[in-house]
Amino acid sequence: MTEAKPSLKRTLIGKVVSDKRAKTVTVLVERRVKHELYDKIVIKSSKYHAHDENDAYHVGDVIEITESRPLSRTKNWVASRLVQKAEIV
Repeated sequence: MTEAKPSLKRTLIGKVVSDKRAKTVTVLVERRVKHELYDKIVIKSSKYHAHDENDAYHVGDVIEITESRPLSRTKNWVASRLVQKAEIV
């Protein structure tokens, strides 16, 4: 039995909204939820601080973050891969 176990770590995809801190990016993750009473689709969002070891990601990039052990008081996610590079305006 050498089957690979499915990863128990959660992954989220969101947009980088801040890269001002050293080795840290702030990622905005949006999700669509139906309102219980009014049956309207509502967009809810959360911000997560993710560890970015090489400062590779910048504002506007869409990245995937993976749950990890606590790295600081606010940081327990790690930037795992680039999904879409930011457009240059």
